[in-house]
Formats: sequence, structure tokens, C-alpha cells
Amino acid sequence: MSTTQHRAPQRFRRVGLATTALAGLLLSGCSSPAAGVGAKATPAPAATTSGKARSEVPTVPGYDVGQFPPVPLFRLPDLGLLSGSADAFAIEINKSFADVPGVTVSPARCDTGGKVVSGDGSAMLYGDGSGNYTGPDGTVQNYGDGSGVSTINGVTIENYGDGSGDYTSGSVRIQNFGDGSGTYTDGEVTVEVFGDGSGNYTAPGIRIENYGDGSGTYTAGSVKIENFGDGSGTYTAPRIRIQNDGDGTATVNGSEVKAEKLATVAKLGSFPPISALAPITSCGTTITFQDDVLFDFDRSDIRPDAAKSIAAVAQVLVAKSVANAEISGHTDAIGDDADNQDLSERRARSVVAALQQAGAKTAMDPVGYGETRPVAPNEIDGHDDPAGRQLNRRVEIFIPAAA
Repeated sequence: MSTTQHRAPQRFRRVGLATTALAGLLLSGCSSPAAGVGAKATPAPAATTSGKARSEVPTVPGYDVGQFPPVPLFRLPDLGLLSGSADAFAIEINKSFADVPGVTVSPARCDTGGKVVSGDGSAMLYGDGSGNYTGPDGTVQNYGDGSGVSTINGVTIENYGDGSGDYTSGSVRIQNFGDGSGTYTDGEVTVEVFGDGSGNYTAPGIRIENYGDGSGTYTAGSVKIENFGDGSGTYTAPRIRIQNDGDGTATVNGSEVKAEKLATVAKLGSFPPISALAPITSCGTTITFQDDVLFDFDRSDIRPDAAKSIAAVAQVLVAKSVANAEISGHTDAIGDDADNQDLSERRARSVVAALQQAGAKTAMDPVGYGETRPVAPNEIDGHDDPAGRQLNRRVEIFIPAAA
């Protein structure tokens, strides 16, 4: 199946998905450096060229002077986890964070290899490689030519045998066209990946544009990031505007500062194979804070304006009577390993203390993993990937299914 009929002219294409948790694969290419957790700030002049003290120049939370986030990566839901009670818990509590930016909730996949569950069932084999199986959870039809249809626990996967296929579960629909392109929709989020590095991503209040040529935009409410693909770009938010000229300088609210040119926007990769969607049971729920929601650049003390995010999570822990949880800190791979480990531990302890102060009674175990558990590449093909590193800088709350 071709996606030609779905494509808009390149200048009109809207950005898409950059990652998928289905197989832990990122739909991204390579890009250039940006500041992150553990990054070592280089000495800066005491004043900007406009005469204002550098310390007086406003900054984007979590970033150094003149720096701002890359056009971010996004994940498809882990559709292999659309069965079991733990994912239902994740979906339920995710509604509590609709107005809390930078906080996401997802089912936890603890057995990445999946599990095989035996049960009563009947099979009919026709001797030519084809056959049918009917069990307590659903049916499987194998047509013997690499194609087939399975319906398990209400999830239907159609595999056409040529790399393409469809996935349907309630309001969720995935079309994989077999050439690296595909679409995803769930009634709120729509993702289109065109297979040439470009694509679209649309969600309530969020729009990402990736044109596949190194340029792109990100819009979320009053925040807008523009990357023109030549090292220049802009960042606009309430009370701050940064214009990076791509020549080693940037203007922040009228004050000129030294700043590295912007990395190009990573191309999108391929849609995951349809075979990656087989359902397994989730083992718990993970609540994720992106680091710039809670912390300033290279710091572990929680910013005062993070109180809303902390209070929202504490309220959920209390409302759901969560007995125990692990609070883990994670960094990217920039900087010294020991420094990253120490930073991740301090950040985990800070979140535990803040949640307890906000009223959470859950028994919380703080632990730091440093840079050892990335969820995205820190670099691709030897090139730094700032959008991937941004995803790796995070604090996670893991709630076991038994909690």
C-alpha cells in the first residue's frame, strides 16, 4: 500500500513522531550538540555585548543563557501493553495530568521479551502452512503466505505479508504501509510518518512540524520553537524571546550573547514492524517528569514554579493509595559518568522530599541511574542527538502493579 495519496507537498507537511516505544526504537536521525544534564558550561563573559550583566539575561528553564530546547522527540504509545489491569491504571491517572506540562504516564514494560501464556484452545492445520487457532482470549488465522489475522483480547492485527498491516483496538488505529511510512490515530493524537524523513504530529495543544530537510517547528500553547535548518532559529515564550543567528551569537530580549548555532532537526525514521504489536501484560505504571520541568540547568534543587507538577503527582499517589514506588533519576551521556550518577541520585532524593512535603504518604525509594538507562540515543552515527538527550534527562516514578 502506498502513502502517496496521504502526503501533502513538503512545504506544508507537519511534523511527526520521532520515537516509538513499541520496540524501543527512535524514529530520529542525527543532529548536533545542545546543552543538557551533566553538560559542562564553558566560561562566559561577565556582560553581554549590550552591556547588561550576563546573569541578568533571562533563560529558558533547564537551559543556559542563549540556549533553548531542540524540536522535541515524541513517542507512540507502547501498543504492546494494551492488555492487563496495570495499563488501565496508567490511562486512568493520566487524566489527572491533562494540564501539567512535562509529565507523562505510561504502562511499564518489565519483561521486554514478552510472556507466553498457555491455555485451552483448538487448532486446525491444513497442511500447506495455513491454519486457524481458537483459544479463550481470541483467534489466529494464518494464511500460509506470510499473512494472517489475529484477534486477541479485542486487539485485531492484520498482517498482509509484505511488511504492511493494520492494527485496531477500540479508537486506536495504525496503518503500516510497509515502506517505512505509516499512520497512527487514537481520537486525540494523530501521527503521520512519510518514510522520507518528514511527517506530522498533532495532539491537543501541540503541533510539531518536521520537513525532513533539517528544519522544523514545535508549538505548544504560547511556546514556539523554529529551527530553520541552517543553524539559526527562534524561541518564543511569555517574557522571553531568543533569536539564534547561526553565526555564534544570539539575541535574548534585545541583549546579544554568545551561543552555539542550532543543531538541525533530526529526520524521522521508519514505522515499527506490525509484528511488534503483540499484546503483553504490563507490570506497573511509570510517571515521568522531564528534567526541565523540575530543575534548572545542572542543578538538583527543585524550582519553585514546579510546585504544580509536584502537587499533581502527590495528589494522585494519595488518591490512589499507592503503597510504594521507586523514584529514579536519569541523565544524558554528556559529562563525567560519576558526576552524572551523583546528579541523578540528588535529583531523585529532591523529588522524594518534595512529594512528601506535598502530602504523599507513599513509601518511596530514591535511586539514581545516571546515564545507564537511556530511552533514546544520546548520539546517532557518531553525531550528538540533542532531542534524544532531552528525553534521557528525566525523573521517573515506577508504581508496581501490586501497589
